[in-house]
Amino acid sequence: MLRLISPEGRLGRREFLRAGGLGLGGLALPGLMSHPALSAASRLTTGKSVIFLFLHGGPSQIETFDPKMTAPDKIRCANGEIATKIPGVTFGSAFPKLAALADKLTVVRSFVTGDGNHDIKPVVGRDTGGANLGTLYSRVVGTNHPMTGMPTNAALFPQAVDPAREPAQKAFGNFESTGGLGSAFAPFVPGAGGNLQKDMELAIAADRLGDRRALLSELDRIRFALDGAGREEGLDKLREQAFGTIMGGVAGAFDLSKEDPRTVARYDTSTLMTPEQIDRKWNNYKMYVDNVKTLGKLLLLSRRLCEAGCGFVTVTTNFVWDNHADVNNVGVVEGMRYCGTPLDHAVSAFLEDIHERGLSDKILLVCCGEMGRTPRINQNGGRDHWGGLAPLLLAGGRHKMGQVIGQSTRDAGEPASDPVRIPNLLATIMHTLFDVGELRVTRGVPVEVMRAATAADPIPGL
Repeated sequence: MLRLISPEGRLGRREFLRAGGLGLGGLALPGLMSHPALSAASRLTTGKSVIFLFLHGGPSQIETFDPKMTAPDKIRCANGEIATKIPGVTFGSAFPKLAALADKLTVVRSFVTGDGNHDIKPVVGRDTGGANLGTLYSRVVGTNHPMTGMPTNAALFPQAVDPAREPAQKAFGNFESTGGLGSAFAPFVPGAGGNLQKDMELAIAADRLGDRRALLSELDRIRFALDGAGREEGLDKLREQAFGTIMGGVAGAFDLSKEDPRTVARYDTSTLMTPEQIDRKWNNYKMYVDNVKTLGKLLLLSRRLCEAGCGFVTVTTNFVWDNHADVNNVGVVEGMRYCGTPLDHAVSAFLEDIHERGLSDKILLVCCGEMGRTPRINQNGGRDHWGGLAPLLLAGGRHKMGQVIGQSTRDAGEPASDPVRIPNLLATIMHTLFDVGELRVTRGVPVEVMRAATAADPIPGL
């Protein structure tokens, strides 16, 4: 990631302090630390982080956490059920590890996304003002953590942990969208194009650190390596963000080689199956491989970023949950091998890890897609688009775990209890991140932030 290098390979304390006094875009580091958005963070925020694991493509509510084994054939879970640690509650059989950790998570069985369209609406959509949820967070607290320099908003795609993987899928929506809040607050995306870490390496001799123009020139080079375009507002903020990250010494958080190898192995989903065990006949073959290869390491990287001060992390392994059983996509049984098995392994490793590290109350994990799947399996062995019900899993964040919220109808097609909708989920996330009472009385909070926090109540019972 970001490193400051001298020809001798070291940076002395005097040079470090000189660099720390440099102005960026007219704002020195002491000024950045006292920036209103950052100084407000201490009273507006809870000190918690959110990891939003977006299951792009729309996972089946039945094959995941609501198996409906008493329903007729072609409706009930195609691969059976498994008992969980919660008495009387079962999950789909693809989730034995999560079933054993059910006391550390909450499943919502009455979650409604509203339509069956392929998009990214829980993360970026009408209810977020067209901005990534993390953008709403960084717009209030600033683009970098005031003490560590860590970007407060990040988005992780497969190339963040493996440059050989496919680029981010943006055909159904831009995860980096900032709506009307300004490009400066876009998520920080490590590994973009496979060369971000190399592009973002500063190589300035120690005797040139006092040359503000030399540093700004290097930051401009980084900026244009990432994106040839850019408004001045975004450019200035990116200067602050890049320099803050460099001087904050958080580059190591992005480097999994600095993690205990036993922990990396614990998360690693690439050992679950080889690419040869995934059928090449599917047009989405490469995305299934990406999911298996990277999901675990992406969640590990997410945990490392949160530990270093990132407040919101979006994670997705691209478009893998569209289990129609058509020319592009697998059916539900095969799909749960390529998607469900890695999800079970990665999320259970994450839950155990943050519990052991004492981080369960500090990090909220959210797992859902943009929709669910039809109650009835189609003639090809898949389930089609369905907006009437979708799976939702939450864990941590000092919420009540070990429960099922809501009920579905006998065919898992609609809620049989009060529906939980996207605005309820957004309110839950915003209440996890912010003291919403303080937000209400703080001047200058964008309307998009207030709408996400207050348009609906948080999920009842959580």
